[in-house]
Amino acid sequence: MVYIYRKEHFNAAHKLYNENWSKEENEAVFGGCANANWHGHNYELEVCLKGTIDPETGFVVNLKDLSKLINDRIIDKVDHKNLNLDVDFMKGKATSSEVLVVEFWKQICDEIPAISDNRAVLHSLRLYETPRNFVEYYGE
Repeated sequence: MVYIYRKEHFNAAHKLYNENWSKEENEAVFGGCANANWHGHNYELEVCLKGTIDPETGFVVNLKDLSKLINDRIIDKVDHKNLNLDVDFMKGKATSSEVLVVEFWKQICDEIPAISDNRAVLHSLRLYETPRNFVEYYGE
């Protein structure tokens, strides 16, 4: 089994805020991330596939195809956007990194076999909100 990674970058704004709570409760839990005027991050998304090598190409997947899938399904929808307001698959959801990574998984997981001639599956996603804060998801 070979594990192959692709990293993509995007910038986005968001606000962490629970509409069922008071402003004070939101500020106590989310601090500055509950700012009424939003805030932004320079995100990094690492996509890891696991699979077998095609003996004809030497690839698990063509990384150009993987990059195109990630960009079409995720990056083009979130880059330079407000995650709370502009992203269709985030409507009505919290925009924490934990929720984002799960929703990103849903956007691409079913397409991996098609771009790899059924040699690969999505193994994990790692989303960096900052260089020191990140989440990882294995589809579980």
